[in-house]
Amino acid sequence: MSRMTSKTNILLGAFVATFPMLSFAQADESSAELDAVRQKIGETFDMIAPEDVSASPVDGWYTIHTGSIVAYISADGRYLLQGDLIDLDTSVNLSENVRTDARRELMATVTDDQTILFTPEEVKYSVSIFTDVDCTYCRRLHSQIDQYLEHGIQVRYLLYPRNGPASSTWTTAEEVWCASDRQSALTMAKLDRDFPTAKCDASAIQDHYVMGRDVGLNGTPAIILEDGTLIGGYLAPDQLIATLEQKAAE
Repeated sequence: MSRMTSKTNILLGAFVATFPMLSFAQADESSAELDAVRQKIGETFDMIAPEDVSASPVDGWYTIHTGSIVAYISADGRYLLQGDLIDLDTSVNLSENVRTDARRELMATVTDDQTILFTPEEVKYSVSIFTDVDCTYCRRLHSQIDQYLEHGIQVRYLLYPRNGPASSTWTTAEEVWCASDRQSALTMAKLDRDFPTAKCDASAIQDHYVMGRDVGLNGTPAIILEDGTLIGGYLAPDQLIATLEQKAAE
């Protein structure tokens, strides 16, 4: 073996031996950096938990995600950026992907008995819809509920009184929830008709309201597909089934 080859092997051996140490050192440094950023965020914002801060697709920045809020903070904890992060190579809105994943996970925790459920004979698709009993387009959507069902679309209604607690709409939402027949009560409420109701635990309205804020809706109706996609506003039955079929094909 030549002297040059021997020296090369020694150098390679030394590099291989130290490589795991370098990797662990980098991991420790990254972990320490993330911990420092989390501490800075925790000291600055009461509503953000340490686990709400994680790695981002961009080196030198971390993602802050809580509810519908997606923001980015520099690794030194100095700069905070709010806005959508878009990958220009793929034309993908990375921030919206984070929101969509969060909505999907959140809505998956909502059981059918926590909603006002309208189910077709054969369920092909299921959507969750935040609705307000007084909203014009919410009423228009509900007036076509039979057509949505004919398309095989299951509708899971969550009540979202846009005017908030202490409003007449909130009171009506509670009365709908406490009715023995919630489906009929919701229909009657949207037609401004009286319906039988009773006293009950109506805390579900508060749950729905908070959930609506967490998913980032700006108005009603707000349609959430099973993959977490948020459609803000009314979609006619034919438009909604076309959207669902396109999603399924993708």
